[in-house]
Amino acid sequence: MTLTKLEKKLIAALSAGLPLVERPYQLLAERFGVSEEEVIKTISRLIEKKIIRRFGGTIRHDLAGVRGNVMVAWLVPPDRIEEVGELCAQKPFITHCYVRKTAPDWPYNFYTMLHAPDEKECRRLVEELARELGLTDYELLFTEKEIIRRMRRYFEDEI
Repeated sequence: MTLTKLEKKLIAALSAGLPLVERPYQLLAERFGVSEEEVIKTISRLIEKKIIRRFGGTIRHDLAGVRGNVMVAWLVPPDRIEEVGELCAQKPFITHCYVRKTAPDWPYNFYTMLHAPDEKECRRLVEELARELGLTDYELLFTEKEIIRRMRRYFEDEI
């Protein structure tokens, strides 16, 4: 799929964050020499094409008091990956689900990132989820230190 110059500019601008003004799309339109309507239509097309998946704010959960962060590495039978993924994706305390290749000394193939107020609650939620999923083989990988957190930026050379 080929993106237009405007689409790339909008993706770059949106991945950097919307300007905090009353009419952010108007500001982008002025910057790119198009109408506000064209900006909105282009963003709508990118959403329809599923190039833009969602708009949302980024919350610094650590600063908001959420101290429980754990990546859970699960051993999921290959024929249950989709089922388990769909169930995990419905949980409000899970922010990411991934399937990854295994290694000879690491059999885990499915990963979830889970957030809760503290480590104790993380453990409780994982135990409850394991029972619900009927899975017993998993490892808890608690966050020890955050090194960097930033949103991925795309097509920065376009703006």
